[in-house]
Amino acid sequence: MSNNSQNEELLHSFLTYLEFEKKGSKYTVLSYKNDILHFFKHIGDVNLSDVTSRDVRAWVSVLSEEGIAPRSINRKLTAVRSFFYFLQRQGKLTQNVARKVHTLKAKKRLPFFVEEEKMTTLLDKIEFANDFAGLRDKVVIELLYTTGIRRSELLGLTPKSIDWAESSLKVLGKRKKERIIPLLPECASLIKEYLQEREKISQCDFLIETDTGEKPYANLIYRIVHKYLGEVTTIDKKSPHVLRHSFATHLLNNGADINDIKELLGHASLAATQIYTHNSFEKLKKVYKQAHPRN
Repeated sequence: MSNNSQNEELLHSFLTYLEFEKKGSKYTVLSYKNDILHFFKHIGDVNLSDVTSRDVRAWVSVLSEEGIAPRSINRKLTAVRSFFYFLQRQGKLTQNVARKVHTLKAKKRLPFFVEEEKMTTLLDKIEFANDFAGLRDKVVIELLYTTGIRRSELLGLTPKSIDWAESSLKVLGKRKKERIIPLLPECASLIKEYLQEREKISQCDFLIETDTGEKPYANLIYRIVHKYLGEVTTIDKKSPHVLRHSFATHLLNNGADINDIKELLGHASLAATQIYTHNSFEKLKKVYKQAHPRN
């Protein structure tokens, strides 16, 4: 068996472990797979036990020369490190040479978000089409913004995810971890209206459906969000994740405790949530500069 075939078998074992034992999302698994395959292409037909930290550094240099952003390079390096660590634990490697390679310094990037008044305009003043698709699109925007759920979590929702008595939403997050999120009365009322319309074309078990009543897909959600955010904002990024960022930033700006926001977002650690404090501080600086008499 060639080294390439052997390496791909080891990668398959790692991806299986990532998906079924670590409960990684399909997007995470695919991302790791692509990054590691790119590394395989760089090293060629070489046994992984013969790979050195110099080989990994050379790969990082090639990525940098190709104009890949430091943040993306660091993500790829993390994938290779995790793969080597898995092989080390399995006894396939004696050491993780990728650990000796330092990550690149990446410019801190604040999360994009839409201002509160613009979200109010979108949900209260922008007209959505008066049909099933229009109603579904509004439900998508309302749910993403008022609950802060991820696109992948939205795609997995079913009507049974909603507890009408408690007015709450059960979400299956990363690593199959469940969390409960309150539903605002307006959002719950909108979903009920949508479900009544949905019964006329429903063909699947998912809450969100295509125009023909089929299973939703990631790009459908992206297109919906991109279209309607384009009605109210000129920010470069108009993805579903921007609504999640907006949800967290607006809660923080209005006095919510950061630990509560962490639980609502389903973050594993507070460090992931604290990035939103930077957005709030930027707002505070703006108010300070406008209001202080010595400025």
